[in-house]
Amino acid sequence: QVRLIETGGGLVQAGGSLSLSCADSGRTFSTDNMGWFRQAPGKERNFVAAISWDGGRAYYADSVKGRFTISREYAKNTVYLQMKSLKPEDTAVYYCAADHTAPSRWYTQGLGPSGSWGQGTQVTVSS
Repeated sequence: QVRLIETGGGLVQAGGSLSLSCADSGRTFSTDNMGWFRQAPGKERNFVAAISWDGGRAYYADSVKGRFTISREYAKNTVYLQMKSLKPEDTAVYYCAADHTAPSRWYTQGLGPSGSWGQGTQVTVSS
């Protein structure tokens, strides 16, 4: 069963903004760390951002720090990724993620074996 569904992807000019949403139909949203990964054509899937289960801490890849903002809304079981000052190198399929493992590990290890992935939404930044 698909637990995470991403929406909001699309085409945007460099320097523009775009916001992604991830709706979580699971039963552990309030206790899971949530986040986003992305994968460009021909490249590996990389960590983008995460937010702790309690919403108190946010984590960002260096490449997006200062430009992207992650947030979560418990009443809607939804996590968001607001992207600003977009660059062509941000072009990728963006995947929502949920896991109980520490987001600090996601930079290099990705999700744990019990983690969940969305199906992805395409973000294309044109130059």
